[in-house]
Amino acid sequence: MARKENYVVSNMNVESVLCMKGGKGEDSYDNNSKMQEQHARSVLHLLMEALDGVGLSSVAAGAFVVADLGCSSGRNAINTMEFMINHLTEHYTVAAEEPPEFSAFFCDLPSNDFNTLFQLLPPSDGSSGSYFTAGVAGSFYRRLFPAKSVDFFYSAFSLHWLSQIPKEVMEKGSAAYNEGRVTINGAKESTVNAYKKQFQSDLGVFLRSRSKELKPGGSMFLMLLGRTSPDPADQGAWILTFSTRYQDAWNDLVQEGLISSEKRDTFNIPIYTPSLEEFKEVVERDGAFIINKLQLFHGGSALIIDDPNDAVEISRAYVSLCRSLTGGLVDAHIGDQLGHELFSRLLSQAVDQAKELMDQFQLVHIVASLTLA
Repeated sequence: MARKENYVVSNMNVESVLCMKGGKGEDSYDNNSKMQEQHARSVLHLLMEALDGVGLSSVAAGAFVVADLGCSSGRNAINTMEFMINHLTEHYTVAAEEPPEFSAFFCDLPSNDFNTLFQLLPPSDGSSGSYFTAGVAGSFYRRLFPAKSVDFFYSAFSLHWLSQIPKEVMEKGSAAYNEGRVTINGAKESTVNAYKKQFQSDLGVFLRSRSKELKPGGSMFLMLLGRTSPDPADQGAWILTFSTRYQDAWNDLVQEGLISSEKRDTFNIPIYTPSLEEFKEVVERDGAFIINKLQLFHGGSALIIDDPNDAVEISRAYVSLCRSLTGGLVDAHIGDQLGHELFSRLLSQAVDQAKELMDQFQLVHIVASLTLA
């Protein structure tokens, strides 16, 4: 059933509509997350270090509990969870300890396609290498688990998504009103500051929530989009490339009279990519966690394709990726039919700019390993 076309993605309802595109179709997250898989695999050595640092004594009673925060609906979450469980099993074996039973929680917003995720899950029978699973629907910007119940938190490509669009960014007449833009790349200082404050507030809430939920000796491994520039208005090549083409597609709808300029202006992508220093500042100010590892990685192109010279393949991969990430927000804001029109125009633009997309659509991400202070 199509969504209502007058449903504005405001600070009050981002949580109810934000999700990666579910199912197994061409534009689904499951079929457009090779980039995330490749970049997550590039830091597996750091993930193993973080897992090795978890105190074995934390599972003296009960199962070893691992939670994936922002799991989405693709097989990446399953593959990573199996990697973690297998490594932990080996870790206990090397330490001459009997591996415990493992419990894996897959967490995301209620709008997430948990059905597709559950279809990919292996059966749980308690045998070596297997694990018991459950889904948790809710925002990680609040408490999700009982106190001292989780041994290890994992989150990849999620924490750059904000809990809400800053209220002042949505208010016409406000100094921070993001008129004519759908992201903050190149926006005015007041708009950028509103997004920065929202990120700082969100990350602080995230850290305090996890600090209550972790068992003594527990750890977290976090991976999120970041930026190299000290200027928050420069959100990096990935966001710049994304927002430039995306903005042009929205402008086309306005110029063709399909939507009003106000309808465009009240759509904002709730993403903020912090610098390494910004991330570190929030963690240290909160004080609940010790930073064991904090690095900035240049992950290469966000487009994983077979032929880097095929303009059609590049443009389709680009649009499918954009739709898998933001299609839910777009459809909620302007409806399915106009959402289709938007991405059709994005595809037309991408074909003419395929080479630039391959050269500029580059990812930078922050990797952090944290333990309780």
